[in-house]
Amino acid sequence: MLRIGTPSRLGRRDFLTVGGLTLGGLSLPSILSQAGVPLSEAGRPITDKAVVFLFLHGGPSQFETFDPKMTAPAEVRSATGEIPTRIPGVTFGASFPKLAAMADRLAIVRSYVPGDGNHDIKPIVGKDGFGANLGSAYASVAGGNNPENGMPSNVVLFPRAVDPNAGVEQSGFGKFISNGPFAASAAPFQPDGGGSLKKDMTLNLPLDRLDDRRSLLSGFDQLKQGMETDAGAMDASRQKAFSILLGGVGEAFDLAREDPKTVERYDTSKLIAVDKISKKWNNHKHYADNARTLGKLLLVARRVIERGAGFVTVTTNFVWDMHADSNNATVTEGMGYMGPPLDHAVSVFLDDLRQRGLEDKVLLVACGEMGRSPRINKNGGRDHWGPLGPLLLAGGGLPRGVVIGKSTANGGEPNTDPVRIPNLIGTVMHTMFDVGKLRVTRGVSREVLQMSEYAPIPDLHG
Repeated sequence: MLRIGTPSRLGRRDFLTVGGLTLGGLSLPSILSQAGVPLSEAGRPITDKAVVFLFLHGGPSQFETFDPKMTAPAEVRSATGEIPTRIPGVTFGASFPKLAAMADRLAIVRSYVPGDGNHDIKPIVGKDGFGANLGSAYASVAGGNNPENGMPSNVVLFPRAVDPNAGVEQSGFGKFISNGPFAASAAPFQPDGGGSLKKDMTLNLPLDRLDDRRSLLSGFDQLKQGMETDAGAMDASRQKAFSILLGGVGEAFDLAREDPKTVERYDTSKLIAVDKISKKWNNHKHYADNARTLGKLLLVARRVIERGAGFVTVTTNFVWDMHADSNNATVTEGMGYMGPPLDHAVSVFLDDLRQRGLEDKVLLVACGEMGRSPRINKNGGRDHWGPLGPLLLAGGGLPRGVVIGKSTANGGEPNTDPVRIPNLIGTVMHTMFDVGKLRVTRGVSREVLQMSEYAPIPDLHG
C-alpha cells in the first residue's frame, strides 16, 4: 500500500508510507536502487525501440480489411468492396481509405495463420508466449519500470483508461495482464483504476472517485505542491521516491496535459453516430466504446512510449465478432461501426510518430485472435476461421510498402509459406531486443531465450 496524507497535514510519519505499491509490479525501493541509470547504460540487451500491440478482439475478417478478393464469387469477396492503395495492384477493403493512402508505409501479411478459430487472445497472451503478455518478456529483461522516471515498461490500455464510463475490460477469453512465468514486476500496468493502481494505492480521495482519472491526477498535483512546500520534512530517498511516483507517470496518462488540437486530431468519437448503433445487437455498448476511445487510447500509447514504456497493449474489447447473430452485427453493418475508427486512429497514430521522429522507433502490430470464414453466412455475417487472418505491421524500422505472402483464391488459406504466431513473436522480440547480446546475458529466463529464437516474419528481417 502507498498511503499519501492530506497535503495540508504532511509530516514525517504520514507523508509517504511505502508497502506493496507497485508500478507495473516493481516496488519503489527497487526503482530507487536503479534510479539515474539509463537502460542503455545498464548493460541490458534491449534496443531503443518500442512496440504497440493493437489487439482487434473478436477476430477481424481478412476480406473486409486487407485482402478483398473481389474476383471471387459474391458470397466470398469483400462485402464492403475494395479501394486502391499506394501500392500498385494492391487493394484494401473499402472501409480503409486513409490506410490505403499510406499503404506504402505499411507491411501487410496475407498468409498469416492464427492457428484456430477459438475466441482467446493467443497472439498477445498464448502458449507460444508461455501464457504471458508479450510485454512481460520485455519487462523481465528491461525491468518493470524505466529507472529514470518510474514509467512502467509494460502497459495495457483498456477503454476505461480514457473514458471512465466505458465498460470493464473483457477478460473472459484471456487475461491481458497475465505475467505467466515471469515475476510480478513484469506484469502489465493497467492505469484505468481496475488494476494495480486501484488495488495498491490508498489516496486521500473518496473511493468512488478512484475510477475518475481526472480526480486522481488532481490529487497527485495537490500532493506534489505539498511536497514542494514541506520538502524539508523528507529525507533524500523519500523525496526521490515521491518524484518518481509523480514525475512522469501521472502526467503521461492524462490527456488533459496534451495539446487539445492533438487530442481532437486523434478523437474517433465523432466518426460514427454512436446513438444510431442498433440496440438489437448485444455488443452495441462495445461498438460505442470502441468508437469513443480507440483514437485516444493510441494517443496515450504514444505518450507513454515517449516517456519510456517499451511495450503497450491496446484493446477496445470484444467488437470484431461479426456473425450476424444476437450479439454481433452483420459484416457490412459491423464494418460501418468498426472500420472508420480503426482507419482514422491508426493513420493518425502513424502520422504522429513520423512527425515526432518516432516512426522507426515504434513498431505497431494490429491483428485479432482469428480470421473469418471464406463464405458469408445466411444472415450476412462471417464465422470463426483459424487457417487465415489479417495482420498489419508498421514502423519499427521494418520494410515499408510490402505485402507478404498470398492467400488462396477463396481467401481461406495461405497460398505461400504461412506466417504463424511464433513468427510474429519473433519479429516483436527482434524489435525489442538485441538478440545476439540477449543470448550471452546472464539471468535471462529460458522462456525469453526460447521466444527470441522464433524465426521472425520472412522479408521483414534479414
